[in-house]
Amino acid sequence: MDPRIPTAVTRLWRLLLVACLCTLTACATTGGDGLRGKVVVLTGASSGFGRAVALKAADRGATVVLAARRADVLQQLEREIAARGGRALAVPTDVAREEDMARLAETALARYGRIDVWVNNAGVGALGAFDQVPLADHRRIIDVNVGGVLIGSHVALRQFRRQGAGTLVNIGSVTSKVPQPYYASYTASKHAVLGFGLALHQELRLQKARGIRVATVLPFAADTPFWDHAATYNGRAPRMVLMDTADEVAEAIVATMLRPRKQVSVGFKAKLAVLAHQLAPAPSQYLIGEVMQAVQSRAPPAAPTAGAVHTPVPQGTGSEGGHRGWLRREGRRPPR
Repeated sequence: MDPRIPTAVTRLWRLLLVACLCTLTACATTGGDGLRGKVVVLTGASSGFGRAVALKAADRGATVVLAARRADVLQQLEREIAARGGRALAVPTDVAREEDMARLAETALARYGRIDVWVNNAGVGALGAFDQVPLADHRRIIDVNVGGVLIGSHVALRQFRRQGAGTLVNIGSVTSKVPQPYYASYTASKHAVLGFGLALHQELRLQKARGIRVATVLPFAADTPFWDHAATYNGRAPRMVLMDTADEVAEAIVATMLRPRKQVSVGFKAKLAVLAHQLAPAPSQYLIGEVMQAVQSRAPPAAPTAGAVHTPVPQGTGSEGGHRGWLRREGRRPPR
């Protein structure tokens, strides 16, 4: 055994306590009328975090402009929000296409006259050893996860400058700080999202653009249709253990719309992972690698597929993915 591991475990337990305390003190309620009357543009709205955020924001009085590739799913969500007494507008969009994103902003402005919050949430991923995943998949992941954020942020910030105010929320991941094996291009993309957000924060501070805020949200692994949509090339279905719920992450994203901060780690597991990696990077990476290897070796078999990386797939239209308890349902113990 690596001699650094026992010391790392002790540190991780201490960090767990600190992270729990941080979570309790940093929690913010998302009720009230803070979003009432606001116009929120939300990419990746057809499922997962996006769908959950759309419903929560609409329930709090926001008008939500829904963007994703699946027009039928978006329209169904638009009708669902209307049935709950909210306002929404579905705009089918591929975030990697500049013309689609320009049309998204133009449609929102033509209908509502302003954009108060822009959330870059759309993302795709691929599971497998880096050189076994087709290069086309890696490139598409970067186009969507990084290119989509760049395009969306460019469009949003230009509008915010015209208005003199606005909030940009980019969805990163705990992998923005903590590298994860078998998701190389996804990890790279989320590192880029965080670095980009921090750079924008510096620019706006130097320019004294106090009415414009930029935040990056870093969720832990969560049970969403991401696992149904991800490409896979290692003979196993994408899975993870100890996942958060989409609802938990959506609450944090809505809270960030109201009170934006430079970076927001969601929940004690994300805070713990980030702190552990900062204080003990080598042991932390070792443990994460071992867990990932064990989890994937126990995942259900799966044929190679590009999933929803290049084109949408019909499955996975809800907020939750139904995978949180897959080890327990199969009578297996999580990896130690």
